[in-house]
This record gives sequence, C-alpha cells and structure tokens, in this order.
Amino acid sequence: MTGMTTASIDAASATQTPSPVLHVRGLRIEFRGEHTTSTAASGVDIDVRPGELVALLGESGSGKTVTARAIMGIEDDAAIVTADALRLGDIDLLSLGAGERRALRGERMSMVLQDALSSLNPVLSVGDQLGEIVRVHRGVSRKAARARAIELLDLVGILSPASRVDDYPHQFSGGMRQRILIAMAIALEPDLLIADEPTTALDVTVQAQILRLLHELRGRLDMGVLLITHDIGVVTEVADRLVVMRHGEVVETGDADAMFAAPHHPYTRQLFDSAPHPSPARVLSAADASSSPVLTATGLDRTFSAGSPLARRAVHAVAHVDLELRRGETLAIVGESGSGKSTLARMIVGLESVDSGTVEYLGSDVTRRTRGRRPAAQSGVGMVFQDPYTSLDPRMRVRDVIAEPLAVARTGSTAERRDRVAELLDLVGLKPDMMDRFPHQFSGGQRQRIGIARALMRDPDVLVCDEPVSALDVTIQAQVVDLLVDLQDRLGLSIIFISHDLSVVRNLAHRVLVMYRGVAVETGDTEQIFDRPGHDYTRELLRSIPPLTRAERGKLTFRAA
Repeated sequence: MTGMTTASIDAASATQTPSPVLHVRGLRIEFRGEHTTSTAASGVDIDVRPGELVALLGESGSGKTVTARAIMGIEDDAAIVTADALRLGDIDLLSLGAGERRALRGERMSMVLQDALSSLNPVLSVGDQLGEIVRVHRGVSRKAARARAIELLDLVGILSPASRVDDYPHQFSGGMRQRILIAMAIALEPDLLIADEPTTALDVTVQAQILRLLHELRGRLDMGVLLITHDIGVVTEVADRLVVMRHGEVVETGDADAMFAAPHHPYTRQLFDSAPHPSPARVLSAADASSSPVLTATGLDRTFSAGSPLARRAVHAVAHVDLELRRGETLAIVGESGSGKSTLARMIVGLESVDSGTVEYLGSDVTRRTRGRRPAAQSGVGMVFQDPYTSLDPRMRVRDVIAEPLAVARTGSTAERRDRVAELLDLVGLKPDMMDRFPHQFSGGQRQRIGIARALMRDPDVLVCDEPVSALDVTIQAQVVDLLVDLQDRLGLSIIFISHDLSVVRNLAHRVLVMYRGVAVETGDTEQIFDRPGHDYTRELLRSIPPLTRAERGKLTFRAA
C-alpha cells in the first residue's frame, strides 16, 4: 500500500480526537465454492471519524461494495469474513452474533444503496416506510412516527413534505427517491452512514444536490460517512480523505487534498488521469461544415398521457424540437432526466412514434413508418443503448447478437455474416475469436463495444448513442469515448450523443443541444455553450459539473454571451 501505512494511520488515530466511529484493520473476505476459494478483499484498513466523509474509490470489481457489506454484516452467505479489528465506536463487531449485528443496523450504522427504486417498497407510501423504522426501533405511536417521517422528508429537502408523505415511490423523481433512501438511513441518527454509489444513476444537477445533502448532514448530525464511488468528480467535491482500492486491496490512503495534489500509487494516478479533462473544442472540417445535413429533424413533437384513469393529464415529452446533423459531426443532447433526450433519440431512429414534425435522412422524409419499420432505422441510422448488458440477449452468442440486423433483413450468407462480425469485433477493439462467447462472459466496457459493433452492422451514416458510458467506470468511459472518436474519424460517422455527463460531452461534441422539460432551450458550438451559455438552465447545468481539482470548487465563471 502506498501513502500512509497502517502504523502511521494508527499513530494519527491515537493523537487525534475524536476516536474513529469506524475502525477496520486487516479485513479479508473470501468466497469458498465447492472446489475453489476466491479472495474478494484482503488486508483492508479504513478509519472514519465523526463528521468526516471518507471516499472509498475504485473501479467495478475492486472490492468496494463487498467491503461495505462486510462492515454492515450483510455479506453473502458464501462469504468468509475475518479481520484483525472491526469496530464501530467502542463496539467490537467481530464478537457479536448475527442478531446483535442486526440490532445495530439503522440504530448505530446505516447504508444507502445505489438503486433507489428497487430499494423502496412500491406498495407502501414513503411515510409508512419511514414511520416503520421509527416505530420498530423507538416504540412510538403511529402519529409520532408520521410526524417524524415528515420531519425527515423536510430534513433531506423534499418540498411540501406534509403533502408528499402519503405518496408512493413511483410518484417521485430519481433524485427525490435517493433523498428518501437517505432519510430512511438517518432516521435513527446513526454514527456511521455508508453510501454505496448513491449518485451513479443521477443527472449532474441532482448529483450535486445529493452531494450537498450528504455534506450538510454529516456536519449537522456529526455522522461519519463512508462514500463508495468510482466517480472522481464526486470525490473531488466532498471527500475529506480517500481510500483507493484495486483488486481487493487498498493501494493508497490519505488526505484528499494531498492525494489530489500528489498521488503516489500508479493506479491512483491512472484513475485521476482518466477523469475527463477539458481539451480544445472539436471543430468540423470546412468541407463537412458546409455540406448538406445528413439528418434533419423539424418541429418534432411527442405527448404522453399520464396519471390515473380518473385524472389523466398530458405530458409534453418533446415540444417542437429542431436539429441538424452534418457528416462527421457529433451533436450532444444534454439535460436532466425527464427533459426529453431519450424520447427525442427514439423518435429519430423510429422506435417512438411522432405526433407532429418530420425527420429527414439524406433529404428524404422518413418520419412515417412502413410496415411497422422506418427505412432510416433499418439501415442508415444505428443506435447504441445505455445499459450494455440488458440491451444484449443473454441467450445469444455474440456472433448472433452482432449479426442480428443482417439476419432480420435476410442479407448475406451465414459465412458472410460471420466474416462481417469478425471485421466489426476487430474494428471495436475485440478479438474475433471472442464471437462464440455469451454476453455475461464480457466486462461492461467490452459489452458496450459489442453494442457499438451491432449498431455498425449495416454501415450506418448516423450513430445515435443514448447514455452509452453512464453505467461504466471512469477508465472504461474514456476508452469507449476514444473508440467513438476513432470510429468517427475512420468511417466518417455522424453521431448524436445523449448524455447528462457534461465533462464527457465537452471533449467529444462539436455542437451541443440543451433540453429542458421537452424544449430545446439552447443550441450552439461546444465552446460557446460551455464558455458563453445564453440560457439560465444551461448555466445551472454547467455549475453542477464536479470540479477537476479541489481548488476549483465553487469557482466556475462564464464569459458574457
């Protein structure tokens, strides 16, 4: 381990007050199968003090989550957990039985999981779920529990909490649901809060709100926070200290400011270098900039019906949006959840019907479907989806997944399709001999490369990418973005890139279209949008970008538009 050693951590702990609320030394987690034993974490040392936020940083598979679950006592049944020391304040967790550990959860330590919707009970109101925690642990009346639920909703920033306490989880946005999970976790004012990737699935503005909330709560409640993340920007924003994990081991730990200024371990430097850094704005060649648009959308409009059967209401998902995409250009569409980005993308590729407006591909109107499909969606426009696992059929081998567009169109022989699959796998940086594997046998980044290969199967002119890197670690994000730029340069692709990660957008896009509540509020060159935004909402989005360095926090300014 580079940075502070175990001895220096212990010495620092002995000379500083207060004592750690969490003290972990030599934590080891093994999973024993019928014939083999695998080690998920080994020699893990962590301290968290009251009022301190410690970030546990690393890529997927580094051992972060399994470490957190072992601390909470909710590890898998097959896990074998040992440690030299595992203490919660003055309590030796290793000496407790399962029932005694269970009694501490919620009362002395609590955990916030990543997926708020699946973590909340869909058939109980949020007030009932919050109130149940208080009634079970404190023995208060239903009336008192309801009052505490309203108080907690107010504490985590839910507006009009008294009128929302009887609402159900599906009636809240993703950011609000994450706030409700945090409210449940702090209901009994625990000493330790473990937050496992609490902002990964959230937009940049909502992410900033959740981070501010955690920052405020740890100070207000004098609560230690262990924040698990792979997002460098999140760490930059709020962490007091960092613990970096790789392959189940802690490779570096120390003060956040010191580590950002001078990381010691090569892996820590690699993580920091993989974070998107501003680069000169991409500029189209004069020939491409003056060419006719390869794709044009004019006045696109889409309205959905929402609400109960007795109280239906119209939701304007996309409202009269215009856009142009030229050959070799990347147009980024940005905005928070519910802004209409993905609906607009699905309308362009023909996966969503159009209420009014037109989509033109190479000058031809392809808005209306023909026999349930649109010509542009079949050939000239390919799509890369957000989740690289669920968008691939787990029962199909990769060769069949990639070849499916040709198989459906009955184009080419089996041998020709196989040759094309091998060509595309090589093009996206995978070995052709991998084609006989199934999707689950690949990493997340490799699965996204497979999704890109499938989208390229019919030689499209336009690639529509819907949040293609949001589910990936920072180092894998950089690899996929570099791949898209390389493919664009080699194949002359035009790309529509949908994202809520503005740091990625700045380095990739030639132009940016900003959407807010279904409306395109601003469009312009990337440099103009980032340096001279003209709309208040665009400025709000940009202010929510996590800083690249600790010194940049709260210092973002714009030039006059």
